[in-house]
Amino acid sequence: MIPNDFYSPSVHGTYALYELGDLLLEEGETLRSCKLAYRTHGMLNAAKDNAVLVTTWFSGTGKVMEDVYVGAGHALDPAKYFIVIVDQIGSGLSSSPHNTPSPQNMANFPKVRIGDDVVAQHQLLTREFGIKRLALAFGGSMGGQQIYEWAVRYPEMVQRAAVLAATARNTFHDFMFTETLIESVTSDPAWKNGWYARSEDVRDGLSRLAKIFAVMGWSTEFYEKKRWNTLLGMSSERDFINGVMRAYFAPMDANDLLCKAWKWQRGDVSRHTGGDLAAALGRIRAKVYTMPISHDMFFPPRDCEAESRLIPNGELRVIDSIEGHMALNGFDPAYTAQVDAHQRELLAFNA
Repeated sequence: MIPNDFYSPSVHGTYALYELGDLLLEEGETLRSCKLAYRTHGMLNAAKDNAVLVTTWFSGTGKVMEDVYVGAGHALDPAKYFIVIVDQIGSGLSSSPHNTPSPQNMANFPKVRIGDDVVAQHQLLTREFGIKRLALAFGGSMGGQQIYEWAVRYPEMVQRAAVLAATARNTFHDFMFTETLIESVTSDPAWKNGWYARSEDVRDGLSRLAKIFAVMGWSTEFYEKKRWNTLLGMSSERDFINGVMRAYFAPMDANDLLCKAWKWQRGDVSRHTGGDLAAALGRIRAKVYTMPISHDMFFPPRDCEAESRLIPNGELRVIDSIEGHMALNGFDPAYTAQVDAHQRELLAFNA
């Protein structure tokens, strides 16, 4: 295994590990001794009806979720709710290629799907905490894919769902974008024998991945209005690419990112209904707020709106932000204020 201090409590804060044992995966393999990293905020009440699940996205762990979306003054206030933030498999904190013992580490790490994450999270919530109903399930991007899976797979358990910048079935356009991320890493000279050991120079595949994310993760208006300066304090576009995007991805383990990218590409709740997306989304009993970001090029509002119409109790709430998909990281207070407002409204809904 490659030691990586990036995946440590000094960077990602305090979290616990839930050992759920062997996890049988959709692809037919078994992930041995599967572990889920999770953190909690607040107290579970006696009725156990104030539980909120928060899931994680492609490049983030539970740390960014608690920093951006949880706390006093936010809709997800620990004074009111028992909030469980769970890292997806492959996050670098939960079971992942770089931290799993041989023989399942690195290139031998099994293929994991969004559904596998949700089954594992279900075991954590029900077995560790005795939770039978979620007041809210919330996640963005890949985390949003997990929330759709939750609402379709366990409709009786999810009262409300907030899906931020995600679709229930991945589009071909998004599949191909993610393919470019995979190729940016696996075409690197350091990629050998199906796994990746990072070199110290700028030929690193993660550097190319960062540039691709800089193109699609932020909108054209972000660059036009020089938000890299006014929002992030960078002196030029090149300074932004190096000082924000490359710096953001450089410490991450590429094997873990590849695990999640494969999973991201295959997010699709319609596999439960033979490819019929309307039938799959029709299973949802929760009150659902679908919350695309106005300038998101990964999951554009039109794609999210089309799916929202198929949800029996679904509503569309567009988040206005020219930052695009990367607004998820909470750089702009105006963005987080909108997310909080919509979530407060949803939590007030009598489900």
